[in-house]
Amino acid sequence: MATAQLSHSIRLHKETVFPSQITNEHESLIMVKKLFATSISCITYLRGLFPESSYGERHLDDLSLKILREDKKCPGSLHIIKWIQGCFDALEKKYLHMAVLTLYTNPKEPEKVTEIYQFKFKYTKEGATMDFDSSSTSFESGTNSEDIKKTSVLLIRKLYILMQNLGPLPNDVILTMKLHYYNEVTPNDYQPPGFKEGVNSHVLLFEGEPVNLQVGLVSTGFHSMKVKVTTEATRVSDLENNLFQENSTTEIAHQGLDYDEEEEECDNHIERMDFVYSQQSSESSRKKRKVSEPVKVFIPNRK
Repeated sequence: MATAQLSHSIRLHKETVFPSQITNEHESLIMVKKLFATSISCITYLRGLFPESSYGERHLDDLSLKILREDKKCPGSLHIIKWIQGCFDALEKKYLHMAVLTLYTNPKEPEKVTEIYQFKFKYTKEGATMDFDSSSTSFESGTNSEDIKKTSVLLIRKLYILMQNLGPLPNDVILTMKLHYYNEVTPNDYQPPGFKEGVNSHVLLFEGEPVNLQVGLVSTGFHSMKVKVTTEATRVSDLENNLFQENSTTEIAHQGLDYDEEEEECDNHIERMDFVYSQQSSESSRKKRKVSEPVKVFIPNRK
């Protein structure tokens, strides 16, 4: 039943994906949920994590979108749908600060990652915003519904370009998602459906050189969501040229998990495996965020 509800909630018709008006917090929340679910669907589809049968097809302008749906032949897709629903619960309560979709290969060493997708959320007094940021350009849509639609379409388009230009993943990849919260409002015992208490790791390691791809910003005046992709440099050799041809402002940089400097000193770092890192700030440790992780990780059958 839960998966059916998710399929209904993210069903994308051209007229309803991005509403003509966002006038209140409820409409904004629906918008952000749809954009988040569409982004996860885009990533899992174009990275080859699930079979074609796990997706329905919707159209947005000139884009043909593949949206995750209940597929009893592929139990793994149900895991991801449950994770998305857990994020929805935390979004509704305004607890969720960041959802981090992580891919790794060794079940005994989940801190050694191969690809990371970060979705960071903010909540304004007026309502919801979805934040796709780059250092050179940011798109602040406020309450202008036409701008919201344009920037949302731009985000999806940029994600598609990114995914289509990344090199292949290892066959033995494992998928998990960690949820980071706003500590000041989130109850200590809160866990969304499908999640349990997680460990806030101080270090994430890449076997190769990590490259950070900032994707952009959408604002509804009520919520915000920032999207960032971190992958190995060897997978993005031709990426910059392809993105510039699409008039994109995607930034390639080397960074860690995307915490706001004004909020806290970030205690998470992404480094190469041969780089020695030690945690030195006890104050930073005290500021670390509450984290949830899935009750069960997912191993796609990609061989």
